[in-house]
Amino acid sequence: MKRLIVFDLDGTIAESKSSLDDEMSALLRDLLNIIKVAVISGGNWPQFEKQLVSNLPRDANLKNLFLLPTCGTKFYKFNLTWEKLYSEDFTVEEKEKIISSLQKAIGLSDFKAERVWGELIEDRGSQITFSAIGQQAPLEEKKKWDPDFVKRKQLKAFLDKSIPEFSVRLGGTTSVDVTKQGIDKAYGIRKLRDILGVAIVEMIFIGDALFPGGNDYPAKEAGVVSIQVKGPQETKRVIETIIACLDSASATM
Repeated sequence: MKRLIVFDLDGTIAESKSSLDDEMSALLRDLLNIIKVAVISGGNWPQFEKQLVSNLPRDANLKNLFLLPTCGTKFYKFNLTWEKLYSEDFTVEEKEKIISSLQKAIGLSDFKAERVWGELIEDRGSQITFSAIGQQAPLEEKKKWDPDFVKRKQLKAFLDKSIPEFSVRLGGTTSVDVTKQGIDKAYGIRKLRDILGVAIVEMIFIGDALFPGGNDYPAKEAGVVSIQVKGPQETKRVIETIIACLDSASATM
């Protein structure tokens, strides 16, 4: 019997930088009524609030929900209000080195975007994120920029050599996430295990970037049973199946 369902956010339970739709919101409420749920994503806490928390039904059981922004480098739980349990932040010097390397990588690349929407490089405290056409780019433009991850794999290869002491992962539709070495979604999975007392074999992880180099892949490497999805619509069908299985198991106990 599984005791914890873990989701990625962008591209898994919501489109990139978009809010949960009504169907997903209702499914997550139903899931939270019967099992613990965690969300680990590259987005920072304000993005979690905007996309996820503010769009859950008012009767959602938030005490069963655990949120890990910036690829698990932060951890929030609900106790009347949302409380931050930890944050693995960079030092000033680390941030400067990462940002400098990103700027150099962008300058050397031959696919610099002709148009951008908002910031290209965002300091999220415990994660530095490069968004190739800007943080606020329209979803349709994001989807067209690097659908096969070829461009970002080139960036990652450069960064792996220039800042080998950090972890570089591909996430979302246009982003590259940099965290401290070893502080990634596998770290978040282990924190869930330690804080919630749930064994890794009692978890399921669901994400859209479970390939080597993807920012969901460390969760799979941590030993969690993992389900690859192509987007929120596929995730909905997975949630419906999980709910049906859990209800069936409860009925036979």
